Amino acid sequence: MSVVAIVLIFLFAVIVSVFISRLLSEKIPLPLIQIAVGACLSIFGFEVAFDPHLFLFLFIPPLLFLDGWRIPKEALFQEIKPIMSLAIGLVVVTVIGMGFFIHWLIPSISLAIAFALAAILSPTDPVSVSAMTVNSPLPSRMTHILEGESLLNDATGLVCFSFAVAAALTGSFSIASATGQFLLVALGGAAIGLIVAGVIGRLNQFLVKRTGEDPAIQILISLLMPFIAYLLAEHFHVSGILAAVVAGIAMHYEKIVGRMQAATRMQSKAVWDTVQVALNGMIFILLGEQLPAMWKILPEVTQSAGATNPWAVVGYIIVITIGLAVLRFSWVWVSMSLTVFRSPNKRLSRHDLRLMAIMATAGVRGAITLAGILTLPLLMTDGSPFPTRDLAIFISMGVILCSLLIATIALPILTKGLSEDLPYENDEIRTRLALNEAAIAHINELMNQPCEDLDEMSLRNEAGSHLLEIYSRRLDSEDSVQEGALDLKRLFSMERQLSRSALKIERDTLQQLRKSRHISEHIFHRLRHELDLKEEALNHHLS
Repeated sequence: MSVVAIVLIFLFAVIVSVFISRLLSEKIPLPLIQIAVGACLSIFGFEVAFDPHLFLFLFIPPLLFLDGWRIPKEALFQEIKPIMSLAIGLVVVTVIGMGFFIHWLIPSISLAIAFALAAILSPTDPVSVSAMTVNSPLPSRMTHILEGESLLNDATGLVCFSFAVAAALTGSFSIASATGQFLLVALGGAAIGLIVAGVIGRLNQFLVKRTGEDPAIQILISLLMPFIAYLLAEHFHVSGILAAVVAGIAMHYEKIVGRMQAATRMQSKAVWDTVQVALNGMIFILLGEQLPAMWKILPEVTQSAGATNPWAVVGYIIVITIGLAVLRFSWVWVSMSLTVFRSPNKRLSRHDLRLMAIMATAGVRGAITLAGILTLPLLMTDGSPFPTRDLAIFISMGVILCSLLIATIALPILTKGLSEDLPYENDEIRTRLALNEAAIAHINELMNQPCEDLDEMSLRNEAGSHLLEIYSRRLDSEDSVQEGALDLKRLFSMERQLSRSALKIERDTLQQLRKSRHISEHIFHRLRHELDLKEEALNHHLS
C-alpha cells in the first residue's frame, strides 16, 4: 500500500474516532478509542511497515514545538525547580531503580537492556497527558508542571536510552563519559533550537517590513521551523527533540520572531489545531495498529522471558507499571514537598496529598516510548540477533496501555470537585476593567481632537458616545472588584451568551438574504467572515 493511501486511511480513522467519542459523550477518552480503531484496522488486514526513525521525525517535532509554543512561559520559568526535578531527577532515578528491578524481575533481560527499557519508559508524553486530562481539568499550576515535565523529560529519557543501548552493544559504560555527553547533547539541542528560532525570526521580520505580512506564508514558516531545528540538531548529533521544544518556546517572544497580525494568529491557530488533532490521532491509531502483531508473537516473547505461561508476561507488565507508579509517586512526594508545598512548620494536608496523587497518575506514557523502543537494533555488532528485543517492545506497549487505562479510571475520581482558586478569576476581572479604562480614555481623547469638518466631528462624537456606553457598563462595579468578582464574572458570561444568540440570528438572517438573492455572493462571504471572527472571539473567551 502506498504512503499516500496509508495517510488517507489514518486521517479517515481519526475522523471516525472523534465522531465515536462525541457519540459516546466523551465518556471514554479519545486516545483509547483511537487505539481500538487502530487495532480494528490491523485485524481487518491493514498493516503498516513502521519506521520508528521516520515516525520520530514526522510526528514528534511539530507536536513538541506546538506544546512549547503554547505553554505559558511565565509559569514555565516560575515552576522550573519542580519541572527540572521531574524532567531530569525522576528520569535518572527511574532508569537506575527500574533498571535493576526489571533485571531482577526478568533475569533473561540483561542489565544494560533493562536500563534501556527503563529509560524509554521514564518520559511522560505531552500528547497523552493533554489527552487524558481534557475531561479531568487540573489546577493551572499542576497543569504547567506536568506540561513542562513532559516537554523536557523526552530528551533526558532518549539520551539515557541511547547510552544504555550503546552499553548493550559494546559491553562497556562510563558514568563520567555519559554525564558529559548528556550535557553536550542537551545544551547543544537547546542552543540550536534557540539559534534556529532567532535566525528565522529575524530574517522573517526583515522581509515582512519590506514586503508585508502574508498569513499563509507565516504559517508555512512556523510549520517548517520544528523540522529545521530537529534536522539541524540531529546533524550535529545533539538532541533534536529538545531543539524543537526550545524553538517552540522562543516563538513566544516578539523580540525573537516578531509580532503577528491578528489575522495571522487566528489562521495559525486553526491550522495548528488541525495539525495537532491529526498527528495526535494518528499516533494512537498507529499504536493500536501495532498491538495485534505484537500479540501474535506472544509465545516467542514468553519463551524469551523464560516463562512457561503467556499470562506471566502480562503479569510482568502489570508489576512494572505498578513499580513505575510507586516510584513516580514517591519522587513526586519528595520533590513537591521541597518545592511546591514547601512551608516551615506545616504538615502536608489531605488536599496536598491528593494533588500529588493526581500528578503521579497523570504521568502517562505514549508516543516517545512507542517510537523509542522500536528503534532498538535488530542485530548486535557481531551479527547475532539483539537479545529480548521483542520482549522489551511488548512490555513497553503494555505499559503504555496500562498507564492510559489507570489514568482513565483514576483521574476523574481524583479530580472530582477540584476547582481553580478565586484569585485567578479576580485577576481576569481586573485585567478586563483595565482594558476598558484604557479604551475609554483613548475614545475620549479622539472625541476631543479638533476637526474642521463639522459633519465629521458630529459623526465621530455620536460613534464615540455609543462606544463609551458599551465600555462604561463594565466599570459600574469597579470599586468592589474583590467583593463582586463573582457577579462580574456572571455578567460577562451572560453578555457572551446573549452575544452568541444574537450572532446566530445574524447568521441565519444573512443566510436567508443570500438564499433570496437580496445580496451578492461577495457581500455574503465578507459579512459571514466578520461573523466568524466574532464567534471565534466568543468561543475563545468561553473555553
